[in-house]
Amino acid sequence: MALTLKYKKYTLNFKFEAGTSRGTMTTRDIWIVAVCETNYPSVIGFGECAPLPQLSVDALNRMDEMLGSISKKLTSISKPKTTAEALEMAVQCVSMDFPSIRFGLETALLDLLNQGQRIIFKNRFLASGDSLPINGLIWMNDTQHMRAQLDDKLAQGFTCIKIKIGALDFDNELSLLTTIREQQGGDKLVLRVDANGAFDTSDVLSKLKALQKFNLHSIEQPIMPRQFEAMQLLCSKNIVPIALDEELIGVPDPKEQKELLEFIKPQYIILKPSLVGGIAATRSWIKLAESMGIGWWITSALESNIGLNSICQLTADYNNPLPQGLGTGQLYDNNFESPLQVSRGYISYNQNQKWALPII
Repeated sequence: MALTLKYKKYTLNFKFEAGTSRGTMTTRDIWIVAVCETNYPSVIGFGECAPLPQLSVDALNRMDEMLGSISKKLTSISKPKTTAEALEMAVQCVSMDFPSIRFGLETALLDLLNQGQRIIFKNRFLASGDSLPINGLIWMNDTQHMRAQLDDKLAQGFTCIKIKIGALDFDNELSLLTTIREQQGGDKLVLRVDANGAFDTSDVLSKLKALQKFNLHSIEQPIMPRQFEAMQLLCSKNIVPIALDEELIGVPDPKEQKELLEFIKPQYIILKPSLVGGIAATRSWIKLAESMGIGWWITSALESNIGLNSICQLTADYNNPLPQGLGTGQLYDNNFESPLQVSRGYISYNQNQKWALPII
C-alpha cells in the first residue's frame, strides 16, 4: 500500500537570545513531516527536519523542493515492516546532501511502523520510564547573565554543566570559570565547555593550558574543522580532553570517517543526528568510535520536541552513562507539548502526558 508524505515549515521562537560564537539566534525554521498509508490516513508518523544555518550541509533554499521529490517517491513504496527496513528506505529516498531530511524521514517511518504513537524505538526510555542524564547548557551572554543562567541550572539540580565560550573576552570567561570552581568543586560539578571552533590555531594551546586548571570534562571543537594536523596535535597533548563536533559534519563516507578518527584520535565525539545524517548514520559513528576506544555522547541540534523525542529514544538504545545534550526542549515558547520532562538533570518520558502536534 502506497505512502503519503505531507510537510510543513514551522518557525520556532526562542525564549531568549541564544548566543554562540557564530552569532545569536532568536528564531529557527524547521520542517515537520507526516507520513501515513494512503488508505489509512488516521495513523500518522511524524518526523522533523531541522537544519541549522551555518552548520548543516542541507541547502536551506531547496528544502521544500527535496521534500516534494521525496513525497513523490513514497507514492510507490509500501509501509516498512521492520526498523531495518524503515532506515534503509530513508537511505534510498534521501541523499546525504540533506542529512536533516533523512533524519526526519527515518523518524516518521519508524513512528508509522509503531502505529503513530511517537514510539521510535521500543526501549527502556518508554517502557520503564527510565531517565537519561543530561547536561545543563549555559548560552553566551555577558558575564552577569551567564552567572544567572548557571545559578538557575544549579538550582534545578544539574550536576553537569556545558558553557558556551569563545565570544567574550577570554579573561572574562576564565573569571567566570574561576567563580564556578570556587563555588562548585570537581567532585560536585562536571564542567564542559564548547568553543564552536572559536579559537585560533596561533594561541589555542595557551588557551587550553589556561583552561586546564578548571578540571574540565572536555572542550568541544576548540578550533574550526578541517584543520586536521592542528586538531591531531591538540588531541595528542590532551591538555583538556577534546570532543569533535562540527568536525563530523559533512563526512558521510565510512572510509573517510574511519580515516578521520584514526588520524585525529580524539578523546570524544559528539553526535547530532540531524547534522551527521540521521539515525543510521549516528549508529555507524557510534560503532566506529567504540571499536577505537573513543568516547561519545549524543546531543540535539536544537530541534523541537518531535526531533528531540526521536533522539532521546535513540540514545536510550545504548547504555552510555555520560550526560547527554538533550535538554533543549525548553528553549522555545511555541514548542509542541509532549511527554518529555526535564527534572534534576535528567530527561524522561511521562506516559501520562499527551502530545499536541501540528495539523499538516
